[in-house]
Amino acid sequence: MSDICFKVTSQFSGCRFDVCLSKLMGVSRANAISLIERNQAKILGRKSQKSSILQDGDTIVVDQKESAERKEERNNKSSVCNIPIIYDDDDVVVIDKPVGVASHAAKGWSGPTVPECLEAAGIDIKTTLCDESRKGIVSRLDVGTSGLMIICKTDFAYEAMKNQFAKHIVKKTYHALVQGDLAQDKATIDAPIGRAKVSDFRFTITSDGKPAVTHWDVLERFGQATLASVNLETGRTHQIRVHFSSIGHPLVGDSMYGANPVLAQKLGLQRQWLHSMELTFTHPRTGKSVTVKSHYPLDLQHALEAMRALLK
Repeated sequence: MSDICFKVTSQFSGCRFDVCLSKLMGVSRANAISLIERNQAKILGRKSQKSSILQDGDTIVVDQKESAERKEERNNKSSVCNIPIIYDDDDVVVIDKPVGVASHAAKGWSGPTVPECLEAAGIDIKTTLCDESRKGIVSRLDVGTSGLMIICKTDFAYEAMKNQFAKHIVKKTYHALVQGDLAQDKATIDAPIGRAKVSDFRFTITSDGKPAVTHWDVLERFGQATLASVNLETGRTHQIRVHFSSIGHPLVGDSMYGANPVLAQKLGLQRQWLHSMELTFTHPRTGKSVTVKSHYPLDLQHALEAMRALLK
């Protein structure tokens, strides 16, 4: 049986081997570590440990017989699909998406998705105006971003909410912990965003990109980092991550966009510190304003407390 090979791109450059392997294989970090320790996964041409830092151009080789672990996790997605329901009626459902769950199925992703988790929870999504794998999805959150997300149950709601997002009627508030000390207490970043490379997952500021506007207000300062409340006027892929990176303040833990991994390690953080905190939208059927709010998940709360402890 042949091996599976992965070429490390800039997306995972600077990441720990076990963290990257977990994402590439769609298995838990514990299973990724098990693969490495049993020498079933290695970095070609050099010593491989779970804590090895990957470099752009590295080749990861995985013995294909270990795909049983991947299959096992795929067959048990319901165990990790415990998504909190914040708001639910006949037309829409608002969830508090955990980190590690994709908004919808995508090429190369074998982990849990929001539609699968809703199905496992017995929530019926009846939309027919989009692909089966994207049932009811009108806006997305990255796999590594947690927080509030709206899903439409009916075609009526889907068309109405899609229109609200297109016209920027939905108010989206995030909290982000960014590296460094932001110079201003509040500001706006207005810079178009497009793909960095055709073969890359990253996005960047580019003159031929789509318009993107981000407003932010400082909530708390730590010297090494700043906690900000962020409101999106638009909703481009990776918008908050790209915009803050472009002004020299990448999100803590966001190695894809230039974050220093040392600070994330100090805080025990294994993903970007970014959470969708509040959504305000016009209900598609009643026309009434609906506001839903979230709280920090445990990993972000722990990182924030660790950040405060560094000041003492």
